Amino acid sequence: MTGAATPAVRVVVVDDHLVVRTGFAELLATQPDFAVVGTAVDGAQAVRVCRDLRPDVVLMDVRMPGMDGIEATRRLAAGSGEGLRVLILTTFDLDEYVYDALRAGASGFLLKDVTAERLFDAVRVVAAGEALLAPGVTRRLIAEFARLRPGPTPAAAAALAALTPRETQVLRLIAEGLSNPEIAARLTVTEETVKTHVSRVLGKLGLRDRTQAVVAAYETGLVVPGARDRS
Repeated sequence: MTGAATPAVRVVVVDDHLVVRTGFAELLATQPDFAVVGTAVDGAQAVRVCRDLRPDVVLMDVRMPGMDGIEATRRLAAGSGEGLRVLILTTFDLDEYVYDALRAGASGFLLKDVTAERLFDAVRVVAAGEALLAPGVTRRLIAEFARLRPGPTPAAAAALAALTPRETQVLRLIAEGLSNPEIAARLTVTEETVKTHVSRVLGKLGLRDRTQAVVAAYETGLVVPGARDRS
């Protein structure tokens, strides 16, 4: 025997449809490194359950009666610090509700017809503290709705101006969907240097994670919708 086993990833599943909610919960329960600690039928119940059970990852339906997944995500993101990650569940990829949920603090999204393996991988990725940035669909979604929104606020423009040239360059590469190793290779620096730049970018812009950085890059006009999103 080596060291102690890694604690299971604690998951809460939120969906107003019983079949969907039960199906995702049963799928996740087949994995030894996951523990489904609770479920909820709407956003208000999700907030209560998550505050009581303190899961690592929440699978959150975006369209629900009463409090929807956007408001629930906003409340959980505001109250959880760095601990809790939200994965949005949706039927349609180019869905403005999903865009609003990403802005509210979600770490990524999954289509409800996702394969079991993709579901497991996604939960593991966000539980490890990474953002679920599918290089194609997620960035196309953000680009499309950022294009339709008004320009950056003066506060956002000022925050962007506070970045150093290298930090601005790193933010652009994050928005392209590059990982830290890929950014390090592109800039010919160490991964540790990239981590430092990413941390400073998030801190200066007041962002939770890389998904929020991608949204900010589009909304401030740093990255122009359609310029690179051809995947």
